[in-house]
Amino acid sequence: MAEVLTQAIPQRVAVISDVHGNLEALVAVLADLGAQGAGEILNLGDMVGYGPEPEACVQLLRERGVASVLGNHELGLVEAQARNWFNPQAKKALDRTRELLSDASLMYFRTLPRTFTAHGALFVHGCPPGLVSKYLYELDAAALRETFALYPNQLCFAGHTHELERISFSPGSGRIVRKRLGKGLLTLNMDARHIITAGSVGQPRDGNNRAKYLIWEPGAGRLEVRFVAYDIARTAARIVEQGLPTVYADRLW
Repeated sequence: MAEVLTQAIPQRVAVISDVHGNLEALVAVLADLGAQGAGEILNLGDMVGYGPEPEACVQLLRERGVASVLGNHELGLVEAQARNWFNPQAKKALDRTRELLSDASLMYFRTLPRTFTAHGALFVHGCPPGLVSKYLYELDAAALRETFALYPNQLCFAGHTHELERISFSPGSGRIVRKRLGKGLLTLNMDARHIITAGSVGQPRDGNNRAKYLIWEPGAGRLEVRFVAYDIARTAARIVEQGLPTVYADRLW
């Protein structure tokens, strides 16, 4: 059963995902969401991995009281069997990430839930209702219908793909509609159910190199996709300096 967060409903909630040790991007996003009046921040996992400053990112998120679900990179750091999911290059990055993290952060990862619910929505890193490493883009329409049948929430937020997408299911017709999301406002059809993938703060893979996150208004069914510029060159240089595979610096551009 998903953990339930019981905070009072704020007007605006920031939903972030896949920070991946990119401190420059995280700091820029935190400044932007503060300026947007977000009263709460919820995180979809993968705080670490690929990026050069994992410890600083974990500590900053914890200091800000950000609730997080378990990402596949956190899982790979605390469960040996989960490492089998990673390719050799990603395993190398995971090994170096481990060297850059404190024991306290690794213990914190062990406390993270695979899912939680907040303000009526389900939060998961990979695929609802509780898969950490499954990519939503691997599911066809039939598999998505089966997935929606496994949990009751009208709205689910997921990460892992590093892309921005709305997947909608109409209970009456069984129709599945998938739509890529761009910068700007989106009003959700409240007669349908939705999975929203939140993009990535630290390593976007949607063709635009700015950091991405969402502003959600739970009471109104509205979302805003935010694009935030940050110092990519500094992060890329730090990746090389920290001895991580250079491909992860190249991907930022």
